[in-house]
This record gives sequence, C-alpha cells and structure tokens, in this order.
Amino acid sequence: MSEEIKNLSPKNLWKHFYALTQIPRPSKHEQAAAEYVRKFGESLGLETRVDEVGNVVIIKPAKPGMENRKTIIMQGHVDMVPQKNNDTNHDFLKDPIQTYIDGDWVKARGTTLGADNGIGVAAALAVLEEDTLQHGPLEVFITIDEETGMTGAFGLKPGFINGDILLNLDSEDEGELYIGCAGGIDTNAEFFYKEETVPSDHTAYKIEVQGLKGGHSGIDIILCRGNSNKLINRLLWHGFREHKLRLASIDGGSLRNAIPRESFAIVTVPKSQQEKFETCFEKLAAEIISEFESTDPDIAIKLTMTERPSALIDEKTTEGLLNAIYASVDGIIRLSPNMQGVVETSTNLALIKSGNGKITMGSLQRSSIDPAKDAVAYSIRAAFESNGAKVEHKGEYPGWKPDINSPILHAMKESYNKKYGKIPELKVIHAGLECGIIGAACGKELDMISFGPTIRFPHSPDEKVNIKTVELFYDFLLETLQNSPMK
Repeated sequence: MSEEIKNLSPKNLWKHFYALTQIPRPSKHEQAAAEYVRKFGESLGLETRVDEVGNVVIIKPAKPGMENRKTIIMQGHVDMVPQKNNDTNHDFLKDPIQTYIDGDWVKARGTTLGADNGIGVAAALAVLEEDTLQHGPLEVFITIDEETGMTGAFGLKPGFINGDILLNLDSEDEGELYIGCAGGIDTNAEFFYKEETVPSDHTAYKIEVQGLKGGHSGIDIILCRGNSNKLINRLLWHGFREHKLRLASIDGGSLRNAIPRESFAIVTVPKSQQEKFETCFEKLAAEIISEFESTDPDIAIKLTMTERPSALIDEKTTEGLLNAIYASVDGIIRLSPNMQGVVETSTNLALIKSGNGKITMGSLQRSSIDPAKDAVAYSIRAAFESNGAKVEHKGEYPGWKPDINSPILHAMKESYNKKYGKIPELKVIHAGLECGIIGAACGKELDMISFGPTIRFPHSPDEKVNIKTVELFYDFLLETLQNSPMK
C-alpha cells in the first residue's frame, strides 16, 4: 500500500519521500535518515560533507554557462514529529510510516506523515538528479533535529555552507512565499512534591480528555482548537475547590510544539463528596464539549472509577499546580496589526507530566516581535513561580525579519507569474523556521525565501499533503533555479 506513492509525479521526488517514510526519523533519532542523504550525495559523485552535529551538505557545481549565477542553498530538515492516535500501534523508533493515497491527498495510517519536512528534503535530492536542468551553483543543506530545538541549525558553523541565497523548503501552502517568521522561546517549570497516603474513605477516578484535533502550535494556533491540558485543569481545579479532590498523577501532551490532544489524570475524592463530584463533573464536561464542538467535534471527556493509587501528590503542590495552569494564558495573544489574519504572538501549554516526586510543565511562546514573545514568557514564569515552581527559559531562537526588496523574492515572483499566470502571495509564518538561525550562524548575510506544497495539520496524525501542489511546488523550484539572480 505504501509503495503506491512512488507512482506519483514527479517520480524522483516521491521516490525519495517514500524512502524517508521507511526510515524511522523522529527528532533526535534521525541519524539513519541523515545517512541516507549523505550516501545519496556520494552516489552521485558530488562533494558531500557532514558537520559535527550531523547536518549534511551536498554541493553540485553550476552547469556550463551558469557559473555567473549566485549560489543557491536548498534547505530542509530530515527529522519529523512523532504523533499517533491513541488506538494506533506504532513504534516511531522501529516502524516505517504507512502512507496511502486518499483522493487528492497523501496521508498516513494513524500517525504523522512526515511531509513536514520530508517533502522538502525529497525535492532537494530530486533536483540533484535533474541532469538536463540549467542551474547555477547549488548546495543542498539538510539539518537535523529541527522539531525539538533546532539544534542542527544552532550547531551550524561559519563556512559549512557558502551560498548566497537560501531556499527553505519547509512551508505549507503552495502559491505563497514566506518572507519572515516568528521567533520562539520555551518556558518550562518544575514542581517537587511529597507523596501522601490515600485516605481510606476516598474513591479513585480516572479523568480523560481525548479526541481533540491538536496540530502545529504555530500554524494551527489560529484555529482556536482546544488544549487538553488547559481543559483537564478546569475539571481538576473545580473538583479541588469544591469537592476536596486530590491528585495522584497527571499526564498531558507529548511534544513541545504540538497543541496537546489528550490529557489524563488519576484523582480521588472523599466518598461523602462522590455524588456531588460526579454530578458537577458531568455538567462541566458537557459545557466544555459544547464550547469546543465546532473546533473539536470529536472531543470526549470521561470520568471512570479506577483502582486506588499507591499515593497522592501533596495538597499544597496540587493547589499550586492547578492555580498556575489556570493562571497561564494560552493560545493567541495578539493578531498582527499590519497583516490581516496573521498571528503575531501566541503561547501553547504543551506538556504536563508527573512522577517520581516531580511535575514538569513545558510551554512554547512565539512572536514576530521579540519583546512581545518575552513578555508572554515572563507572564507564564510569574504564574508558575508565584505558585511554588522552579522555572527556566531555554531554546530561544530569533525570528526572521522580512525584506520586500530581496533579489530572490523579485526573481521568484516573476518566475511564478510567468509559469502560473499570477503573483504568489507574500506571507509571514507564525512558526519557527530555521532561516533566522541559519542566517545568523553562517557568518554572512543571506537572501532568504521559504516555500513548499500544501500540507495540512502537521504535527498531528491528521497530517496530509496535497498531491497536485507537490508537483506545482517542484516545478516552481526548478523554474527558480533556472532563473536565479546573477552574482
């Protein structure tokens, strides 16, 4: 079934994408996929190098008569986000992605597809095989670990790449050229708790919030979908305040850059509060389901009796955690006043985990304006620190400031208009592209554009890529390379 995508056009691109789907490559475990890229470059007899962090560069000289063109870097990342549905049996460290064609789309069975950014990597490799393409000097630069910290881009040293123009192949709407992106910062918190004995007169319950759509915490944040961590906290907070609920464990979300889709908690309540608690829980759950029925129609909230836990999180820590989560802002903070429909600043409370005397929280703030990003990060810090948590900021990366006078932007607008009869839209993406980091790290000023095919719901098991737009994207990439600016 998976191999059917190899018959799609352009065949060389889909050939490489299929090969990548067969190589497990979640972030921080993408070495085999990077090795595939390295071996492919060497098989073509091209200069191929790997840097100390695992990034790969493949260099292809200009065609005769094209030596006077600026060197173009085609850049993508080889890792993918590992997300699966709760009922899907899949090991991202061992199992290949099971792809299939559904009408106009390629999808995966119960998991993320990895089109983000496997399609971009496949396109760059396919270009290297285009013997008849007239092009200037080319570099294919493939980074590692983009999705969990951009460590490949951060590890770039001056001189590893030497091009003048960076084409980032990691955007998700065909017909749009991205000329800027948001910066980001992680705000993480830790609570340390004491274990307490479960009172003999308590009844234990499992609380489940499931069925949310989730998605990319930058691109999809504008859809205003539910955050399972925030929603389960509403239930827990109310139970704690009104019905003497005690928390034994909590587990929500799985990735720092994905809107959490599922959250779970084990709690207890006194038997004297049992009936009132169940009644109030069902009422609040129904209100939440109604609130999110348009954005998350499959949302399910369950309360079921379960076995008594071995211990409880101490009451003071529970109160601090629930208050901090409730006080933390989440979702869109501000829309751009200059670009209609573009999110300027947002935050996503992505992870909550308890165990071994510690509760950890992970969140990611994004903004195209650095002071606004910092202000939201500090507000999250204040909410958690004031409730007894230890907080740190890490993984900060810069945004990418738009340049509407860019030579490659001018050339690409002309090429797109010539080929498709319209001017591509110019956009700033509310997500962390590697462009800003690479531009700062390579030791020279780069002219940069990001573009790609149409991908929907990246970072979630609903991820899919539109087949026709992959062909349009690839043809436009070839047209861009043939019409690259002069030195």
